[in-house]
Amino acid sequence: MRLRSILFTLIIICFALISKAQKGSFSINDTAFMLNGKPTVIRCGEMHFARIPKQYWRHRLQMAKAMGLNTVCAYMFWNMHEKEPGKFTWDDQSDVASFCKIAQEEGLYIILRPGPYSCAEWEFGGFPWWLLKDKSIQLRTQHPYFMERSRQYLMAVGKQLAPLQINHGGPILMVQVENEYGSFGNDKAYIGNLRDYIQEAGFTVPLFTCDGPSQLKNDYRPDIFAVVNFGSNPQSAFEDLKKIQPKGPLMCGEYYPGWFDSWGRKHHTGTTDRVVAELKWMLKNKASFSIYMAHGGTTFGTYSGANSPPFLPQTSSYDYDAPINESGEATEKFYKIRELFSKYLQEGESLPKVPAPIPTQKIKPFRLTNAAPLFNNLTKPVKSDSAILFEDLNLGYGSMVYQTQLPAGKSATLIAEVHDYATVYMAGKMIGIGDRRKGKLSIQLPSRKKTETITIVVEAMGRINYGQNMHDRKGINGKVILVDDKGIETFVKNWLNYPIPMGDNTISVDFSKVSAKSIGPKFYKGFFEATDQSDTYLDVRGLNKGLVWINGICLGRYWNIGPTQTMFLPGSWLKKGRNEIMVYDIFGLNNATLQALTAPILDSLTEQAAAVKTRPIKAIDFKGVEPIYKGAFDHTEKWQTANFSSVKNGQYFCIEALDAHDGNAFTTIAELELIDANGKDIPRNTWKIIYADSEETSGDDGRAENIFDLQFTSIWHSQWQDQQPKHPHRLVIDLGSTKSIKGIKYLPRQDSKNGRIKNYQLYFLQKGNLSKQ
Repeated sequence: MRLRSILFTLIIICFALISKAQKGSFSINDTAFMLNGKPTVIRCGEMHFARIPKQYWRHRLQMAKAMGLNTVCAYMFWNMHEKEPGKFTWDDQSDVASFCKIAQEEGLYIILRPGPYSCAEWEFGGFPWWLLKDKSIQLRTQHPYFMERSRQYLMAVGKQLAPLQINHGGPILMVQVENEYGSFGNDKAYIGNLRDYIQEAGFTVPLFTCDGPSQLKNDYRPDIFAVVNFGSNPQSAFEDLKKIQPKGPLMCGEYYPGWFDSWGRKHHTGTTDRVVAELKWMLKNKASFSIYMAHGGTTFGTYSGANSPPFLPQTSSYDYDAPINESGEATEKFYKIRELFSKYLQEGESLPKVPAPIPTQKIKPFRLTNAAPLFNNLTKPVKSDSAILFEDLNLGYGSMVYQTQLPAGKSATLIAEVHDYATVYMAGKMIGIGDRRKGKLSIQLPSRKKTETITIVVEAMGRINYGQNMHDRKGINGKVILVDDKGIETFVKNWLNYPIPMGDNTISVDFSKVSAKSIGPKFYKGFFEATDQSDTYLDVRGLNKGLVWINGICLGRYWNIGPTQTMFLPGSWLKKGRNEIMVYDIFGLNNATLQALTAPILDSLTEQAAAVKTRPIKAIDFKGVEPIYKGAFDHTEKWQTANFSSVKNGQYFCIEALDAHDGNAFTTIAELELIDANGKDIPRNTWKIIYADSEETSGDDGRAENIFDLQFTSIWHSQWQDQQPKHPHRLVIDLGSTKSIKGIKYLPRQDSKNGRIKNYQLYFLQKGNLSKQ
């Protein structure tokens, strides 16, 4: 009887295992996605396992399922898996296979986005920093070394995840090739080679590419399925998709319910009613989609990236105003989307209950009791004639201390290009700051009666993750120049270079009791008591700029300029009782007291955008200048092109908006392109805004640079909060050198009709028309 019972149990287990590993099918035909032989609409949402503590993966996936998603889209970041060349990591936070398996257990499919390029406001777009050690490398091209390393990485991905495809009984439905390559280049052979690598790695499910509406044509290949990314107006975007891919189901690869935040810029939010209405339109039209982000999470450690131009590093919080907030709680947006999805469930689907939120706790104020000045803990330096870049000293993340001797002399100006943030010290004092967001380091040095040591501490704020400027090597780039009162330049030489790794690892330091006597950056250490392992938010309003570690885990960056003034501290990383905290602050602390809150502070900005104040041109004289073109834009959200009758030449391009379709006083532009004589877009990486008559920087991020930041969700907006100047509104762009153009392309604001240009004039100006007074 007992033997029969054991055999029966074994049979049940075997049937369960067979059922679990049952092979499925997924394909794409002329009209639909076919899941196990039946048409299906993919209701997908993006979440990144690297931005969620591993202990919370199941909870976040359960939240996604409860919102009504049937699929999760997952980026992989190459630099999380190959931190050193040839040494791959697939455990802990890098355990992507476990993430996929948990998703399957929770009834979700996976759309995989392995790279090699990812973007996602992640350090270097996901690329490992050590690629930049090759001075010849050209990222996202067929450069031999780049392709060789990309192939090796994708082969390693295949070993982990190819067995988890749906046709092997796993959850993976589709795999993306590269990411939004059409906004970077048009080498379709490059895309084809990456496709071959992915297939060589063992992936046999359908492959796809994604791009914004206007970039689709740049990398579309008939042998790879295309999806389109947008943040509004799905009907228009899908029309653009159908122009290049007439057959096949419609899918939005990234639909934006909010947006990411950058240091010193206003916190972004997305309107719930608009999001729900546009998701409803897609569902009614059987269009599939992926909500980017369904849950944003946190960019822990030193992995937050940066945009350029202009250089704007991103916050560690990746809340994104997503339906599931940074700590995994359901928002109003979540419940509105859940209600909508409940009306469009497919055969066999049902909505589970919403999981209970993870508890939060408040931690009472505590002090950082020990300190370690950075300058007292420097290791052996590397000597060099010129300052050395991070990458050349095998420094991926953190800071570099540069020191040299300056001879006695009169007051002079020190000039250097620092990537990204520098503090400068001489004669026992901090004498200046260099902030890449605001241009080159330029500091007036006091006169020196004797030889003085000058120390420059350069912090890396995240490598650029998007656009044409990604070859972003950190530290002092190029020569350091000293300019005397007669304008004579001298190159500063004989440097000592001290690498200071930060993030996953940092230097060991000797702590002593807190003292305010020493200058420069300091490490601090303290302890606090936690009642349990509930989540909390570290209140960093009393700190300046730096990094925080809890029990040896790096939470990320803080900066008192905002908009974020708290750091999400997962309860799973806490211990009940005594916990250790270490803080690195660039400026040192006057009051080393901290506390933790039960809710985040995401929208407290203490620094206003400086763009308007620093424009080099204050006025334009149009006397004797005739427009090179006059026209009127249509009242639509689509890209519009104006072609000139002949080629026009110049360096200082001016667009003048004469009025708006809605009759109000505002002007808005999402993106602007110039077309050369061959009909191709002119590269915008050398463009600079040198004049803007009006920019909104108080109520919103309406800087003029937004017209060439490759983000169609950001805009130039003339002032509307404090003042509302009337038309005409003008922008002047320095193209960097003389260019020949035959036309322009204009993308109106996407999320609103407000300020869309009607009548306009275009000019090429000369230097004599531009006044600095």
